[in-house]
Amino acid sequence: MDFPPLAAQFTISLPGWVRDELADVPEVIPSRDERMAVVNRLADRNWREGNGGPFAAMIAETATGRIVSVGVNVVLATNISLGHAEVTAIGMAQTRLGTWDLGGDGQPEHELLVNWRPCVQCYGATMWSGIRTLVIAGSGPECEDLTTFDEGPMIDDWAGAFEERGIRVIQDLRRDEAVDVFRAYRAAVESGGVTVYNARAAD
Repeated sequence: MDFPPLAAQFTISLPGWVRDELADVPEVIPSRDERMAVVNRLADRNWREGNGGPFAAMIAETATGRIVSVGVNVVLATNISLGHAEVTAIGMAQTRLGTWDLGGDGQPEHELLVNWRPCVQCYGATMWSGIRTLVIAGSGPECEDLTTFDEGPMIDDWAGAFEERGIRVIQDLRRDEAVDVFRAYRAAVESGGVTVYNARAAD
C-alpha cells in the first residue's frame, strides 16, 4: 500500500492590497498612537477584502518606531487556522531579521501592536516571540460579543503573566476606533456578507 502524500510545507503570505494600503505610511512612525491607527486601518480593510477576521498587527522598534512588519488575519485566504494577525506579523518580522528571538542579543527592543487582546493561540505566540512590549487597543468582551469569534479560554491574569516574563502590556490605545471596526464587521455578519470561521460551534 502506497503511503499517502504529505504536504511538505505551508505558506502564510500577506495579501497584495497591504502594500497599496501602506504606500503613504512612512517606515518610521515615532508616535505609538499613530502606529495603532495604522493597525486599526489594516484590520478594517482586511475583513472587507475577505482575507479573514477584522484583525491586524504590527511589529515595531520600541525606541524609534521603525516598522519591522505588519500582519493581518489570513485564515480564509490561506485555509490555515494559524494565520492570525499576530502570528503573521511575528513570523514576517522573524523572517526579515533572520532570528526566532525578537529580543535576542544585538536586537533593539521590539513591540507588538494589535487591535485587541490576543486570542489563546496568539497569546502563546506573543509570549515566545521575544517582543518586550505588547500594545493593544482593548481587552474587554467587545471583541467576542461583536465579532462572534471564540477567542479561547484565556487565564484571568493574562497581562500579569506577560509582565512576569518581562513583557510590558499597554492597553486602551484607540479603543473606540477598534470597537467601531468590530461593529462594522458585525453588521456585515448579520447581513450574511462575511464568513465567521470558528472551527467549533458551542453545543
